[in-house]
Amino acid sequence: MVSFYREEIFQPTPIGEIPQDWEVRKIEDLFVVETGTTPSTKRADYWDEGTINWITPTDLSNLNGNIRIKSSERKITEKALKETNLTLMPRDSIIVSTRAPVGYVAVLEDSATFNQGCKGLIPKNKSEVSPEFYCYYLLRKKQMLQNLSGGSTFKELSKDRLEKFVVPYLSIEEQRAVVGVLGVVDSVIAKTGEVIAKTERLKKGLMQTLLTRGIGHKEYKQTPIGTIPKNWELVRINELGELQYGYTTSAVQENTGTKFLRITDIQEDGSVNWEEVPYCHIEEDEFSKYALQKGDLLFARIGATAGKTTYINHNVSGIFASYLIRLKTTKENVYPHFLFYFTQSPAYWSQAIRQREGQLKKGINATMLSNFIVPLPSFEEQQKIAEILSVIDRKLKLERIEKGKLEKIKRGLMDLLLTGKVRVKVD
Repeated sequence: MVSFYREEIFQPTPIGEIPQDWEVRKIEDLFVVETGTTPSTKRADYWDEGTINWITPTDLSNLNGNIRIKSSERKITEKALKETNLTLMPRDSIIVSTRAPVGYVAVLEDSATFNQGCKGLIPKNKSEVSPEFYCYYLLRKKQMLQNLSGGSTFKELSKDRLEKFVVPYLSIEEQRAVVGVLGVVDSVIAKTGEVIAKTERLKKGLMQTLLTRGIGHKEYKQTPIGTIPKNWELVRINELGELQYGYTTSAVQENTGTKFLRITDIQEDGSVNWEEVPYCHIEEDEFSKYALQKGDLLFARIGATAGKTTYINHNVSGIFASYLIRLKTTKENVYPHFLFYFTQSPAYWSQAIRQREGQLKKGINATMLSNFIVPLPSFEEQQKIAEILSVIDRKLKLERIEKGKLEKIKRGLMDLLLTGKVRVKVD
């Protein structure tokens, strides 16, 4: 059974106070640091049917909290390994992204090479070093690694600075004990992530079926946005209600009583964490023009995310920013929540992407948006479709909240265990 105790005797060090029986070492004392490269992309024989992992910062960024990496998106051939300046890192080495961005860290599940955006750390003595422990430690120090990075165009952490980076050194038994505790939390987080991913796939499949086949239909027709039930209408957004640009002002953190919804507050799935939305100052007569109301559908109109939407499903004291366009439906047979789900479908995004193509700022204005085509079932069927998908969304929300709580617990444990404030008892 794992037991813990609070440490009482500390010593001052360059990395802060640590237990008296811990030491401080440099990365180069514990690891051999290697640099990566990219084999010529013009040489097909370096890439075609490659079998050797070739890790990039993008691979590391897609781990979703997992500290071990099993495979890479691209792979190189044996010929590339022999003829280029690549180091084949053994299993259980650490890979750190040191460019664009800095600070992603993982332990190799299998041997691998890597590109120039990463550095590799090979343990000098496996009987003294747990790669997972130092992976967790470097992840905790992500901001410090970024601060040590130089460069004007993009930040890069040099090999020399990484080698000189100071870390705690403790017995291998305690390193492994700490890893064991954090690993349990990681496994629970991973299972929650799997449930979320499975639910997202279910939602995607249901949306595809419900928004193209409807409920209980037998006859269908071909339209400019694809196959839909025969008795569904096709309408343009300007037939559904009024489009309005948002308010121009600056966000503030002080609680003014008025939330200020911006593009950046809208998450990828269209949800909003209202606790993190800032506030703003606005006169009362202006507030009434831009006040958010239940049933509002908001479109991002500029930037890389132009076209993404959010739906206001509850009353909130707030307004929306100028880079958003609000659709306030006025047509009686329109259920706004159904429209929101349509804006997550391929039929909607094919129109949004087509409008963005060829534009310098990749934006969507109200005139463009007004001509988007929307399928319109009966009001009752719109409600049924939205209700089915809402059930899935509620499950996703609960699972994401649970995952967030677990990640917060993990961060707290890392702060305590990786600094020695709380020790894991090693028998």
